[in-house]
Amino acid sequence: MLNHTFDCEAIFLSDPVRFHTQADIQRLDRLKQLEKELPLVCTDFFRSITQTTSTLTRLVYAYDLRIFFQYLIHENPFFADVEPRFMDDRHLRMIKMRDIDGFQEYLMQYYVTDEETGESKVVQNHELGIMRKLCSLRSLFEYLFKNGHIEANIATLVTLPKLHDKPILRLEPDEMQRMLDTVASGEGLSKTQQRYLKFTRTRDTAMLLLFLGTGIRVSECVGLDIDDLDFDLNAFLVTRKGGDQSILYFPEQVADALKAYLAEREEIEPLEGHENALFLSLKKRRMTQRAVENMVKKYALVAAPLKKRISPHKLRSTFGTNLYQETGDIYLVADVLGHADVNTTRRHYAAMSDANKRKASKLVPLPKAEIKNTTDE
Repeated sequence: MLNHTFDCEAIFLSDPVRFHTQADIQRLDRLKQLEKELPLVCTDFFRSITQTTSTLTRLVYAYDLRIFFQYLIHENPFFADVEPRFMDDRHLRMIKMRDIDGFQEYLMQYYVTDEETGESKVVQNHELGIMRKLCSLRSLFEYLFKNGHIEANIATLVTLPKLHDKPILRLEPDEMQRMLDTVASGEGLSKTQQRYLKFTRTRDTAMLLLFLGTGIRVSECVGLDIDDLDFDLNAFLVTRKGGDQSILYFPEQVADALKAYLAEREEIEPLEGHENALFLSLKKRRMTQRAVENMVKKYALVAAPLKKRISPHKLRSTFGTNLYQETGDIYLVADVLGHADVNTTRRHYAAMSDANKRKASKLVPLPKAEIKNTTDE
C-alpha cells in the first residue's frame, strides 16, 4: 500500500510482472496462434498496425478475420479446397462483394465448435457485433489494397448495418442503496449465496462502492494491485485501455470500504503469482472479469429486478450520469472516465435521466376528462 505521492514510472518499473503486462503477453501468444489459422498476409497486416493499436485490438481483429475466412471455405465452393493459411493474393482477388454481403448475413446466426468440449453451439450477432466484424474486415482490405495485394477495395462498397440507439441502463439512488443493503443483510439471496456472503461481504462492498464512486472499468478493477492505492491522497493508479496510466481519486466512503477490506485481505495468503492482486476470489486468486460481472449481477437482480442487464459497465454509466448531473461539465466526465473522444461521453451521459422524464410527464397540461367506471352503471 502506498503512503506517498505517486511516481508512475517508479511504480511500474518496480514490478516487471504486473497484471496488465502478463495479460498483454498472453494476448500476444494467442495472437501468434491465431495467425497460423489466417492467410500469411494477415501477419504482415498486424505488424503494420502494431504502433497504432493495442494488442487487444489486434487480437479482436484476428478473431473476426478467422470467422470470415472460415465462412469462405465453408460457404463458397471456390475456397473449399484451400485452408486459410495457404491463401495467397490469387485467392484474395477472388473474394467478391457478394461474399462480404453473405458474410454479413451469416453473422446473424452461425455455429461454432467448442475447442474444449467439441460440442457445437449457435452464435448470434446483433448490430454492434456485425458492425465490429465488418470494420475488422474493412481494415484488412484497406491494407491489402494499399499494398497491391488486391486490385480494388470492395469492402468499402458494403453497406454497414444501422445502429439503433438503446436506452442507457443505470441505477437510481434508491436502487444503489438497495444493492448495498443486499450485501449488508443478504436478504433476497439464496441460501448458498448467503453462505458465501459471509466470506465476501467486505470485498463486495468495497468493489461496488469503487464502481459507483469512481466509474472504473471492470478490466481496470481486476487489474488493481495493492500498491496502486494511496490513502494519503485517496487515489489509485489505474491502467486504462491501450496501456495508458491515470490517477483517479475516490471519496472518503470508498476509502473506508477499501481499508476495511484490506484489513481482511492481510489475513489471506494468496496463491503464488497473485500476491499483489487487490481483489481476490475465494480461491485466493486475482478475480476475473467474469467473476466480478457475476457478483454485480447477483446483487442487481435483488436491488433492481426490472433491470435485467445491470453490469459493472452500467455502474460506470451510473457514476458518469451522476457526475454530469452534479457538475454539468462533460469534459470533466470524459477525463475521469478515460474517454479519448468527448463526443463518446456526450452521447452516453448527457441524456435525460429517468427522473427528468418523470418530471416531464407532469409538465404538459391536459384538458379535464370525466372518467366513469362503467361497472357502476
